[in-house]
Amino acid sequence: MDKPKIIDIIGENYYGKYSKTRIACRAVIIQDNKVLISYLQRNDFSMFPGGGLEDGETLEECVSREVLEETGYIIKPIKCYLEIDEYYEDYKYLSYYFLAKVESKATQKLTEGEAYFNLIPKWININELLDIFSKHKMYYNIDEVRRGTYLREYEALKELINNGDNYVI
Repeated sequence: MDKPKIIDIIGENYYGKYSKTRIACRAVIIQDNKVLISYLQRNDFSMFPGGGLEDGETLEECVSREVLEETGYIIKPIKCYLEIDEYYEDYKYLSYYFLAKVESKATQKLTEGEAYFNLIPKWININELLDIFSKHKMYYNIDEVRRGTYLREYEALKELINNGDNYVI
């Protein structure tokens, strides 16, 4: 795997050192100028499909499993193009972003929490998604999870758009 670009995001509440690390993998899947997202209907929350790395998994296995569970799509990871390292309190969150393509359709396998929030796969226009994520600052002091998630996803989508020629599938 080629070394992906790394972007650091340091939260205002970062303690200056971390003692806990969480690794996640996320997929960016684009078809016909639309991007696949995991959309939480209950609270109108959008994000790239993905989630936490399990013991013994490769990054590619993680992103494939998470996308299948959240969206019901079986994917092929093509390239890890970005790593975003976020620092909040005493945590370091590493998110690996993969360009991927859909291979086939299966059945979602939602967690209890995902089912509660009515998570559905949704294809959204890339410019509309960029607009949604670009509003991350408006959630400052209102919804820290949404602010942080949207900032992270905005940086990942912006990186892809700005350097798209380098990431052609």
